[in-house]
Amino acid sequence: MGKISDLKQEMTAWRHYLHAHPETAFEEHNTTEFIIDKLKSFGITELYTDFAPTGVVAIIQGDQKGRWIGLRADIDALDILEDNDINYRSIIQGKMHACGHDGHTAMLLGTAKYLAENRHFAGTVVLIFQPAEENEGGGRVMVENGLFDRFPIEAVYGLHNQSNMQLGYFYIAHGELMASYDVFEITVKGLGGHAASPQKGKDAIVTASQIVTSLQTIVSRNTNPIDSLVISVTQIHSGDTWNVLPQEAIIRGTVRTFNAQIQDMAEKRIKEISQGIAMAYGAKADITYQRRYPATINHPSQAEIAIKAATHIVGEDKVIIDPKPSMGSEDFAFMLQKTPGAYVWLGSGQGANLHNPAFDFNDEILTTGVKYFAELVRQELGK
Repeated sequence: MGKISDLKQEMTAWRHYLHAHPETAFEEHNTTEFIIDKLKSFGITELYTDFAPTGVVAIIQGDQKGRWIGLRADIDALDILEDNDINYRSIIQGKMHACGHDGHTAMLLGTAKYLAENRHFAGTVVLIFQPAEENEGGGRVMVENGLFDRFPIEAVYGLHNQSNMQLGYFYIAHGELMASYDVFEITVKGLGGHAASPQKGKDAIVTASQIVTSLQTIVSRNTNPIDSLVISVTQIHSGDTWNVLPQEAIIRGTVRTFNAQIQDMAEKRIKEISQGIAMAYGAKADITYQRRYPATINHPSQAEIAIKAATHIVGEDKVIIDPKPSMGSEDFAFMLQKTPGAYVWLGSGQGANLHNPAFDFNDEILTTGVKYFAELVRQELGK
């Protein structure tokens, strides 16, 4: 695969441009235009932009007919102020590619160029440049808008760089890889008053504090210790001054697990605990609970194909099978619910963690990612 290695300099330039011009969920208009221009320059003309407000789907036909597979990259950035002294630092104030989606996009563009020039496979490759992975569920939007209904994709594959995992190593699970992602908001409504006369009010802050503490018992006392569940309160908002008991307090947080039954239980208990404590303190609690992303669970057969592809590229000693899953989440899960597939991690070596202002994608793994995607095509669509 020498030709793929020759793409490194070009892919690095693409990646640096994308890094300097980050765009967040469903605002990736310049990114989408950049992707389309590159795809057209490779001679890829079957392009679709109607599966999401932003994002691109490109079709590459092999020189023989056969099965359909999908390769996906996320393209969005984050609302983070960059803290890197590099010549391709973000020029968009308060936004940056702090998760490496600029690298994922460059990898899939490199794959597109390689496949467009080497169509020696039997079937069709669908390249999915997906927007809004961070928080807004662009993967769900593309699925709901019929991506897998319009195209008979039989298997779908995705990849994510992972900082502080061994450089060039693949981490591939046969099943659970990343957790579901739910969010909740609890609005505690009390009776405001003077801080000097708390007995005349219903203290929303005290009530909210009791709720926050008690929510942790869902993990410790309602969940089997063998199972995984994380409930994190991430925001509390209440009050405006020193001498007033506020009328209202707002609690926000996340719930993460791998098991749908535990998910159901956690939602039920959050509501019961919040409403019960509020009632005990003479207040009221209104709860909003949203299920954002399901758990990312690979299909065993496609995981085996991914393992074979990765092993072919980097060798058996650099493929870690069934690593410990992460409680982080990924909206590629929506695609895995629709069709069989596998999501893998590719180690990018030592550096700042994902979502850190000092994060920068390691360009050394660009060609590794393209070789992996190309080998997946060979494994799935080889003649």
